[in-house]
Amino acid sequence: MDLNSASSIVLQVLTQATSQDTAVLKPAEEQLKQWETQPGFYSVLLNIFTNHTLDVNVRWLAVLYFKNGIDRYWRRVAPHALSEEEKTTLRAGLITNFNEPVNQIATQISVLIAKVARVDCPRQWPELIPTLLESVKVQDDLRQHRALLTFYHVTKTLASKRLAADRKLFYDLASGIYSFACSLWNHHTDTFLQQVCTGDEAAATNSLERTLLSLKVLRKLTVHGFVEPHWSVEVMGFLHAVFERLKQFLECSRSIKAENVCRDRLEKTIILFTKVLLDFLDQHPFSFTPLIQRSLEFAVSYVFTEAGEGVVFERFIVQCMNLIKMIVKNYAYKPSKNIEDSSPETLEAHKIKTAFFTYPTLMEICRRLVTHYFLLTKEELTMWEEDPEGFTVEETGGDSWKYSLRPCTEVLFIDIFHEYNQTLTPVLLEMVHSLHGSTNMEDTSAILIKDAVYNAVGLAAYELFDSVDFDQWFKNQLLAELQVCHNRYKPIRRRVIWLIGQWISVKFKSDLRPVLYEAIRNLLQDQDLVVSLKSVLLFLNDCLPVDDFEFRTDQFLPYLESMFTLLFQLLQEVTQCDTKMHVLHVLSCVIERVNMQIRPYVGCLVQYLPLLWKQSEEHNMLRCAILTTLIHLVQGLGADSKNLYPFLLPVIQLSTDVSQPPHVYLLEDGLELWLVTLENSPCLTPELLRIFQNMSALLELSSENLKNCFKIINAYIFLSSSEFLQMYAADLCRSFCELLKDITTEGQVQVLKVVENVLKVNPVLGPQMFQPLLPSIFSGIIDGERYPVVMSTYLGIMGRVLLQNARFFSLLLSQMACELGQELDQILGNMIEMWVDRMDNITQPERRKLSALALLSLLPSLNSVIQDKFCGIINISVEGLHDVMTEDPETGTYKDCMLMSHFEETNGTEEEEPPTEQDKRKKMLALKDPVHTVSLQQFIYEKLKAQQELLGEQGFQALMETVDTEIVAQLQEFLQGF
Repeated sequence: MDLNSASSIVLQVLTQATSQDTAVLKPAEEQLKQWETQPGFYSVLLNIFTNHTLDVNVRWLAVLYFKNGIDRYWRRVAPHALSEEEKTTLRAGLITNFNEPVNQIATQISVLIAKVARVDCPRQWPELIPTLLESVKVQDDLRQHRALLTFYHVTKTLASKRLAADRKLFYDLASGIYSFACSLWNHHTDTFLQQVCTGDEAAATNSLERTLLSLKVLRKLTVHGFVEPHWSVEVMGFLHAVFERLKQFLECSRSIKAENVCRDRLEKTIILFTKVLLDFLDQHPFSFTPLIQRSLEFAVSYVFTEAGEGVVFERFIVQCMNLIKMIVKNYAYKPSKNIEDSSPETLEAHKIKTAFFTYPTLMEICRRLVTHYFLLTKEELTMWEEDPEGFTVEETGGDSWKYSLRPCTEVLFIDIFHEYNQTLTPVLLEMVHSLHGSTNMEDTSAILIKDAVYNAVGLAAYELFDSVDFDQWFKNQLLAELQVCHNRYKPIRRRVIWLIGQWISVKFKSDLRPVLYEAIRNLLQDQDLVVSLKSVLLFLNDCLPVDDFEFRTDQFLPYLESMFTLLFQLLQEVTQCDTKMHVLHVLSCVIERVNMQIRPYVGCLVQYLPLLWKQSEEHNMLRCAILTTLIHLVQGLGADSKNLYPFLLPVIQLSTDVSQPPHVYLLEDGLELWLVTLENSPCLTPELLRIFQNMSALLELSSENLKNCFKIINAYIFLSSSEFLQMYAADLCRSFCELLKDITTEGQVQVLKVVENVLKVNPVLGPQMFQPLLPSIFSGIIDGERYPVVMSTYLGIMGRVLLQNARFFSLLLSQMACELGQELDQILGNMIEMWVDRMDNITQPERRKLSALALLSLLPSLNSVIQDKFCGIINISVEGLHDVMTEDPETGTYKDCMLMSHFEETNGTEEEEPPTEQDKRKKMLALKDPVHTVSLQQFIYEKLKAQQELLGEQGFQALMETVDTEIVAQLQEFLQGF
């Protein structure tokens, strides 16, 4: 591409590519895409985005295309890679002038220089770092800033490389430039502090920006540039200087007003100082040991004493608490139980920690955390009053809550209490004892203190297990506090119900559950929405989980109707999606717990869910919660769930249709709902059959949901095989043929199990419907399929065909002989031989009996191949007898334990779920299955008798002599009485 002639053309196309008119935009983008691989294109782009007289949007687009080109074509091994000659020119052009006037473009240029440096520095680009070091010294403000910005991005990128050779290069770079980086940072920092003192706001802002960038460089060099940084005097000198600079900057913050532009950058710089310490501690815990004492003194001083008043801000407090927490929890600082196994470095760090965390220090930290940081703030109380739902959502993990001070203080409290529980338990218990007795409703401060102390007791529940008799406390005080209805006492009602939730899985007698349910029911009627929602969350998190073995349905049933009604009313009352999801989740848990006993009470919910589904069209996560509720509803309603079909089936249709955008969120739960709907369906409806049209696209996805897809296919087969297979067998067979070309062993088995179920349900038509799959299964058997689980399924399928459709088996045998060019008897002999040889691959007793029945079905026979394999057939038959025969201790006779004579419907016990409609269908199918209707003992006797009659006594005896005498003896024992 000729630069002179091409520049104007590329410029014109770039201008068109910034257009809002798609008719102009699309052709321009296509043209630029074609030029991406043209030699000289990136040199033209460089000329365009470095020409400051051009339109900024055009320059911005040029730099983006250049950056993307580096990702795709800069490496020598890349297809259409840039020539070395062009790359040399581009590298030189990128660092000729650091004078970009537009901040956003300057940042992009810095990033793309760093991308090139990642590949080429230092070997192909040795001049980059020296050029940057010289450029950051210049007096011109703009050039200095842009060079410093680039220096930072290059350092950041090189620090991120992880190969050993790259790490070595970065260590060399860091040791070579560390001293310069320190002096640069000190210079800009001192300049900023002087300008703050003289009140030169504009100059101070510029200097602060340079201080921030130079500190970012030092952070990367310090954390990633040294193997053992504690041996570097300069590194340790810098880290110690961080504490002094932090104090200076915090003092500066007193004189800079909150609304000042400089204030925001100042706070960012202060936070960056703390990140240097946190990152260094994370990467080099032992090198950090000399800094432990000073870090703890600094953080505790500013966060837990008056030293921080007027200077600290929330994010700084969070960082300081994180620093304390990382030191307290650091495994590198924890000695082994056997002290002799601990390293000297660990013992030294532990000694420093222990010396710092004395009883007075720990007591003060604990008290300040509880009585200062745990207190509900005015802002929180105001939000509670003005937006109770919003308050609950934030408190239970809203995005802004995750990064706020409260969760950080709670985590620090938990970690310190865990580490020093013997010291802090008496401190916390003393705080609890001081709260005994009635609370003055006019004393808001006392109420908030009690709330904070109860919060601490809940957070430390596991640590206080042996120190608090929670059952007594619940009966004697907490229960009474739940019943105090005064409006000002609502923080305590809310906190107590949360506190019980914390303790219920730690120490709470099952006998107290009914009293708790009564209390929750009353709280659900509380006029304060936050208290009601808190009781819902207790219910959700602690009273109803399936893994809560203390839960007893009989204790809960007396409260079921009223509780369900109140929960439903709350679901209607709340407006935010998150809150509705919480309430729906609790309703789902209730339905799951009581199962069929929910039926009398769900009418209102069933009528409301279609409206909620419609209202939540833009809220996919709420729709996921509705799907989960529907899953439990269907399971609870059983066959009666067919009354939900007008709403239920369109929901399944939408959720599992991969052509609809919401499927990304709804598919997993939609498939689960589809499956339970089929399992509980009493009959196949046309609408339910029609939904299966979604399956073909789902099978093509081959995603993690494939397992549920196979379960759904099987459910259709059990529900109504003839109708279902008549409509979809051909499509399914095609899908399976495609799937088996590229699928895991587990997936292969899932496909084969579907075929096996089809043969089980419809042994006459099944083999014809899935005929295209059977030759490969036959071949797999005679070739000795190497995966036992696959071979087992192959033999299960072939056993069904051989036993229940001998005519089709003969046709298949002929087809295989023709395809393989072998004699029919040879193919049959190979199959029997492999079947006998690989019988141990079959672990399921049903399949083992099926194999015995199938091979015995070849008898009686005059065929020499079958007579030649007679010994193997008898061996498998005797193995099968060992598997299925049990001795009656009273009569001493044997009986086949797999035989089923009639269907007994059971409702299941409290521990067992009642049988679904599908369970009943499987039971009815088993009553027709030869495995469960044919006595193996009787079958063997009849087949041997027929063979004897066919061959005569002498010929039969000659055949029996081919069988091992021990096997014959076992067979005779099993056949006694015949």
